[in-house]
Amino acid sequence: MIVLGIIPARGGSKSIPLKNIKELCGKPLLAYAIESAKKSMSLDRLVVSTDHDRIASVAKEYGAEVILRPDELATDEASTEGALIHVLDDLKKREDYEPDIVLTLEPTSPFRSPQLIDRCIEIFKTTDADSIIGVVEVRSCIGRIVQGKFEFLFPGQPRRRQEREALYQESSTIYGTRIEIIRRKNSVLGDRLYPLIVSENEALDINTPYDFEIAELTMKRADAG
Repeated sequence: MIVLGIIPARGGSKSIPLKNIKELCGKPLLAYAIESAKKSMSLDRLVVSTDHDRIASVAKEYGAEVILRPDELATDEASTEGALIHVLDDLKKREDYEPDIVLTLEPTSPFRSPQLIDRCIEIFKTTDADSIIGVVEVRSCIGRIVQGKFEFLFPGQPRRRQEREALYQESSTIYGTRIEIIRRKNSVLGDRLYPLIVSENEALDINTPYDFEIAELTMKRADAG
């Protein structure tokens, strides 16, 4: 089973300029994704897909391979899957290299552990999964507003949090996909989609300045402890 990790890291970011290489506790955000991936026991190869020279430079500095993507795959409207397929096509054309599994590792998850990556691959080895999605347990009372009124999505849930049925929310921390699914469906999500439960800490996804503050406080507290 050949496993390729791809970190999609474009240069554009409306909320935080060059977010993917903004420093977090003295290190570029992208570096955390690269370091955890390189410590995994399951990855055969790691590629950073980017359109930006500075991001490419940081990726190489921390030991990742870089494939530059065209501008049309780096817009706000461009899909992550487009970048993944571009990497796959490039490697196939240049080296006749094609993996069995692709792991999508967003650079905005600095707490992703090598063990989480290894757990993902273990699911592929022990099930018939064609794709894996990271999920986080939630026990919130979720609803929607209809004609100005709030309606519970699941009425009748206990008021005590610990008595509610566990629900699961998609986490962008990790996706695992068999190569034939990406090529056939142009999606990281297949028909036999298995969950990989991610801890609340690992699932922290950095998209705003506030997220950066939370991540810094969490890292500093961990170092102090």
